[in-house]
Amino acid sequence: MTDHFISSSDGDDANDGLTPASAWRTLARAEGLDPSPGDALLLARGSRFTGQSLHLHDISGDAERPVTIGCYGDPSQPLPIIACDGNGRWFEDYRAPIGGSPHRNRGTVSTALLLRDCSHVHVHDIEITNRRIDDADGHRYNDLDVMDRTGVAVIAENGGTSRGVRLERLYIHDVNGNIYDKHMANGGIQVIAHLPEDASTIETNIARFDDLRIADNIVRDTSRWGIAVGYTAYLNVIDHGGRDADGNWDNTFDYGDGTIDEATLRRYGATNVVVEGNVVERAGGDAITVMYCDRPLVRRNVSREAAIDIRDDVYTATTNDRVAAAIWPWRCRNAIFEYNEAYDTLNADRGNGDGQAWDADFGDGTEYRYNYSRNNSGGCIMFCNEKAVNSLFHCNVSDRDRMGAIDIPRNPDASVTGNTFIIAEDADPLRLDRADGTADVEGNTFVYAGATPKRTEWHPRGSHVSYSGNVYIGFADTPEQDAAEAPQPYRYDGDNNQSSPQMHRSK
Repeated sequence: MTDHFISSSDGDDANDGLTPASAWRTLARAEGLDPSPGDALLLARGSRFTGQSLHLHDISGDAERPVTIGCYGDPSQPLPIIACDGNGRWFEDYRAPIGGSPHRNRGTVSTALLLRDCSHVHVHDIEITNRRIDDADGHRYNDLDVMDRTGVAVIAENGGTSRGVRLERLYIHDVNGNIYDKHMANGGIQVIAHLPEDASTIETNIARFDDLRIADNIVRDTSRWGIAVGYTAYLNVIDHGGRDADGNWDNTFDYGDGTIDEATLRRYGATNVVVEGNVVERAGGDAITVMYCDRPLVRRNVSREAAIDIRDDVYTATTNDRVAAAIWPWRCRNAIFEYNEAYDTLNADRGNGDGQAWDADFGDGTEYRYNYSRNNSGGCIMFCNEKAVNSLFHCNVSDRDRMGAIDIPRNPDASVTGNTFIIAEDADPLRLDRADGTADVEGNTFVYAGATPKRTEWHPRGSHVSYSGNVYIGFADTPEQDAAEAPQPYRYDGDNNQSSPQMHRSK
């Protein structure tokens, strides 16, 4: 096992880089490395790599001996910082359509730390920025054509399944990317799968992720995303992409009844994904999202002030996808969200079509349990439209989220059980402006925080909501179903793993 050392103050690229005394000086010196399992690339504490980037390709350790990228030196010194400042440019190409405008599928990206077709690589204890220094590119910061930027991008492309990647204890901040692009490598941490360059290997060399862990990172002031995991060009297979007369995918998709086939998702999507213990503050759009994952586990994360750019006086070049929430899945199967906290998601009153803490979105079997939310501008939980199915929201606390705690636009089967909702004075238990879905609301406690009893619409026009066994405090009226029966306790028998719990309801 060999360690390589880099120091911006004491190093020299003419050195061999094998000891702290003979460290290299720049990150560029490391980009030709072909490390063996167990090797390490270590950056000196106190070093600042201004205008530099670290792009590593086709590097692989093994499960017992990962390749490590971290730091060394006096622990009283600050973490080494890669201050990319718009450098580290590469060309991203999904080689397939990935959704409607403004979702670009190819273009130039600036990335501070890029891992491309890497496996069993552990990255830890590094500070990363990628600032927009000025408007020398001729664009304002909120123009549609601003270059995408990333703190860390992990790309699967030509190497098949990327396994065993760990991103831990990173401090990523001030990544001033494009405020509109959702699915380019654009934000704090982006993990993405492209189609391989050799089109003949699309089915034999599937680019995907397995055994991915993103943990204990701090991500602040990044555009557009905070942490996004699992977006993939193979969505054209998973979501039954349409084809034109020439046989090319045509950017249309068939989500069926919303359910997701397990074998298909495990073949083309991400597996064994854990996103844990991260703090994301002031993300330009969404804070943490997992996409196209089978049974991802998202726990003990904190989001504060997400969606800072998703407002009608900033997000002005297009109105498409002017939506963002805090922590949520897209097209995942049996996603678990537990012990997370989401505070102050912004701008539902300024053009953000979402603004919730949580959003079960076009997934199958999404489960939120034991989470806490407070003062999110668009509410607590959204069950997003017809293709979010088998969703369960239970044993959570919503503390004065705005507008409406429960948001069910056109949803077919939301289950809301055993939660505590403290309703703000200017809010309602349901988000009334689009409560045209179906929900089973059972065994919850609703507490109105205002000074005088509140009247609300328990059955807005177009809604299909059933109430049973709930407790209502501070309300002048209650749903007819619950008014005729005494509330009964909600009981939950479950465990702390990713399997679906067994629910026991009594009336």
